[in-house]
Amino acid sequence: MSSPATHAPLPISRFPVPELKDLPEDIRERILAVQEKSGFVPNVFLTLAHRPEEFRAFFAYHDALMEKESGLTKAEREMIVVATSGANRCPYCVVAHGAILRIRAKNPRVADQVAVNYRKAEITPRQRAMLDFAMKVATESHAIGDEDFATLRAAGFTDEDIWDIGAVAAFFALSNRMANMISMRPNDEFYLLGRLPKTA
Repeated sequence: MSSPATHAPLPISRFPVPELKDLPEDIRERILAVQEKSGFVPNVFLTLAHRPEEFRAFFAYHDALMEKESGLTKAEREMIVVATSGANRCPYCVVAHGAILRIRAKNPRVADQVAVNYRKAEITPRQRAMLDFAMKVATESHAIGDEDFATLRAAGFTDEDIWDIGAVAAFFALSNRMANMISMRPNDEFYLLGRLPKTA
């Protein structure tokens, strides 16, 4: 009887991945801080470090969108990332941000639901309206009209919230395309995060 096939992990990028010791100090410090907080280094940090200037610009815009105070909760911003990344068929962003969404929403089911079909997910009507607009930004931004803004305002979003929804969707459309282009592999750690309650 043959033993089950074992698969060597795929490379994390089609492009060279620099060694941590060879990176500029500011980038190395950021990666080490993430490692200390998470317990591992998400592959996005290592793969994008191939281009240090672009790494800095990418994460500056990421932090401006995802870490600031906003009319959107952090979980809602992650919903946008997961839904639009599913539409753009980006495995890295669905898996990585799905893990973050499970943790921020405190719901082990919601990320998978949002990635596959947010219209049937355990979310509020307000969040469904938010994702309708985010998906339009990500996949058919040429078709956005005043009626889309009117729908969001009726759901209780301010114009600044609408900017945030659109900006998150647009930024991660860029991220999805970069991740797919370089074949960025999700870390194994992401698959289990937030699926089971923490044990004491």
